[in-house]
Amino acid sequence: MIAPAAVSTPLPNLLDLTPADLVRELTALGQPAYRARQVLHWVYQRLVDDFAAMTDLPQALRRELAARFRLRLVEPLAELTDPDGTRKVLLGLTMDPAMAGVRSPQRAERWRRFNAVESVLMVYRPRGSGRQIRSVCVSTQVGCAMNCPFCATGQSGFVRDLTAGEIVAQVLYFARRLRETEGPSARITNVVFMGQGEPLANFENTWAALEALTDPARFGLGARHITVSTVGVVPHILELARRPLPVNLAVSLHAPNDDLRNVLVPLNRKYPLADLMAACREYIALTRRRITFEYTLMAGVNDSLDHMAELADLLRGLLCHVNLIPVNPTPGGRYQPPSPEHVRRLEQALRARGLPVTVRVERGQRIEAACGQLRLREIQAVR
Repeated sequence: MIAPAAVSTPLPNLLDLTPADLVRELTALGQPAYRARQVLHWVYQRLVDDFAAMTDLPQALRRELAARFRLRLVEPLAELTDPDGTRKVLLGLTMDPAMAGVRSPQRAERWRRFNAVESVLMVYRPRGSGRQIRSVCVSTQVGCAMNCPFCATGQSGFVRDLTAGEIVAQVLYFARRLRETEGPSARITNVVFMGQGEPLANFENTWAALEALTDPARFGLGARHITVSTVGVVPHILELARRPLPVNLAVSLHAPNDDLRNVLVPLNRKYPLADLMAACREYIALTRRRITFEYTLMAGVNDSLDHMAELADLLRGLLCHVNLIPVNPTPGGRYQPPSPEHVRRLEQALRARGLPVTVRVERGQRIEAACGQLRLREIQAVR
């Protein structure tokens, strides 16, 4: 009889540790507290993902850290680059320990591709500005449970929440790539939590990732350069408003009435528009910050002039901005974008009713940059 293969418990993820956690871990090893600052500097500023590269630490400590913690959390499984400069990567996560005894390479590969997330880097100069934006779009979950029918991520279902470290690892991955391709002065300027998953359904890990990204002792990005998107998890919109970081909030609205939104955003059945708008008003009152309302335009579905009139009525009096987004079609999907001429008419209709509005310039359309498309393609390839 052949004994089953041993399954080892994965090592803790160093990126999930706060600075205080790391100090405790190192002092327990008999190390001075300042070693924690050195490790954090190597990870978040020097961007190393190998303890052996931390050359100002004693070799014995480097070996001890490598034996106790994981640092390399993601690996690229597929990467695409658009001529407009957008890069999209499918990042494989650390394999579940239950898979350690799987003998079939095919089954292991299938697992790796199901348990992967998409991240996107967009490099561009805003119209009328000389400043270059380097923005990373991160995922917060493997898959998504919101089940919005026009989203490729929803088509692949929900697997699990990401840890804070796995969210941060996506930003660090592209920070390394930028330094490799553009030189040591290249920096990430913005992070948007708009990839796979619902950030506010994974609230505590999302918040811990925000703390890591804004902490001057770690990545040190300004909170106002970070945007968190939600389809409307009302209790956590209110919780985010009470937390201390002044990040930006984007609400994925997509419909101006409950009947249509129940179809396009099924979470609306739990948190209908009256509840969502009340939460948004309280968010603005508590933070005095403007909310961006994302509205994905789908031809013949939610793109009539009457819909725009309803939208203007819904948002009247709110400190807000509307971002119209022509839908990015998914393979086999039934939703198509309106014509550019019609999009301009809708934009003008909202402006005439006093709403600040922009039309998002979609990037990466030639590389399946819509959320979930690359992962869905890779999953289908191994089925």
